[in-house]
Amino acid sequence: METIKFKTNIKCGGCVATVTPFLNSDENIENWQVDLESADRILTVITSQSAGEVAELVKKAGYNAQQIN
Repeated sequence: METIKFKTNIKCGGCVATVTPFLNSDENIENWQVDLESADRILTVITSQSAGEVAELVKKAGYNAQQIN
């Protein structure tokens, strides 16, 4: 498992509720959270997935996720 961080356009609790089923249904994601206080709305994911696979899940939910270091 590794921790990957993404800059997102997830803006509010409703947005988090929209992405929740997508991220929770992936058995390779151990934990995740979105920092709504951050200007970049940082999504932190603990996963065995690649950054691209996680970004694709977020995209399916209708949001953007760009990996950051």
